[in-house]
Amino acid sequence: MRILVTGGAGFIGSHLTDRLLDRGFDVYVIDNLSSGSIKNLSKCVSQSNRCRIKICDLKNDDCLFNIDYTPDLIYHLAANPDVRASYQDPQTSFNENILVTFKVLEFMRKRNIKNIIFTSSSTVYGDAIKIPTSEDHPIKPISIYGACKAASEIMIQTYSRLYKINSVILRLANIIGSRSTHGVIYDFINKLRKNPEVLEVLGDGMQKKSYLYIDDTIKAMEMTIDLFNEDVEGLEKVYNLGNEDWITVKEIAEIVIKEMNLGDTKIIYKPYTSDGRGWPGDVKFMLLDIEKIKKELGWRPEKSSREAVIATVKDLLKELFNT
Repeated sequence: MRILVTGGAGFIGSHLTDRLLDRGFDVYVIDNLSSGSIKNLSKCVSQSNRCRIKICDLKNDDCLFNIDYTPDLIYHLAANPDVRASYQDPQTSFNENILVTFKVLEFMRKRNIKNIIFTSSSTVYGDAIKIPTSEDHPIKPISIYGACKAASEIMIQTYSRLYKINSVILRLANIIGSRSTHGVIYDFINKLRKNPEVLEVLGDGMQKKSYLYIDDTIKAMEMTIDLFNEDVEGLEKVYNLGNEDWITVKEIAEIVIKEMNLGDTKIIYKPYTSDGRGWPGDVKFMLLDIEKIKKELGWRPEKSSREAVIATVKDLLKELFNT
C-alpha cells in the first residue's frame, strides 16, 4: 500500500510515519515544518527507497498537484494544533485546517484517490452534555479550532458521499508523548526551567481531561488501515480516540514538579473565566466514550491518563534537556 501522510514531520505524524515504515508500507510525507521537524523523520531519511519527503505548504496548489505520487490512502494530519491561539488568530486556524483539508480533498477528487483517515479532535463536542461523550453527541464547538475541525469533518463526509471516497474520522483526546512541542506538559516544563520556584497555571487547575500516550494513539491509527480493502465502498466511520479515565491540570502540575525534583515550587492559578477555564474556548471537562472503537477494532489504551503524563514528562525532559 502507498500512503501519503500530511503533517508527517509533526509530533503525531512522525510517529505514524515510523510505524508505517516498520510495517513495510511505501510512505510519502508532506509538511511545511511550521510545527514539525526533519529531525523527527530520521527513519524516513534512512529508508529513502520507501519513504520520500516534500517540504511545501498545502495551502498552495502546486504543493500536492505537482507530486508524481498517487497514494492508495491519505492520513491527513496537517493542521495548526494550537487551540488557545485559534482564539487570537482565527484566520490562521481557518487556513491551516479548513483550507488545507479542502486542498487535500480536491487532490483526492482529481487523482481519483479513494481512502482518507482524518485526525479530528474532541474539541468538536465543546462543553459536552454527557460525559463520557460518545460519537453521536451533538457537535457544538466552543473554540475556533474545534469549529475548524468540525467543518473539516463535514467536508470530508460530503466528499465521501459525492465522490465515493472512503473516510475514517478519528476524534482525538489530548495526545501526549515524545516529540510533542506544545500542550500543558511542554509548557509546564519550560516554565519551570525558567523559574523553578513558581509555576503559573492557566485556569483554576480543576480542568479535567483525558490524555492518551502516543504509542497507544499510533496503534489505533494503524489498526484503522484494516478497514480499507479493494472491495470497500461508501465507508464512513467516526471513532473517538482517547483514554478511559481523566486527570486534572492540578495533578499534572504536581507530577511535572515531582519528576523535575522541584519540591518547593509554588503553584499559582490564573483562571480566565468565572468558572475556572484557562482561556476563551477552553473545554473544562473532557472524557470520551471509546466503546465503539474497542468493539469494532479491538483497540484499547495500555497506559492510563496518569501513566501517560508521567511517561511524557520523562520523554520530554530527556529530549529537551538531556536529563
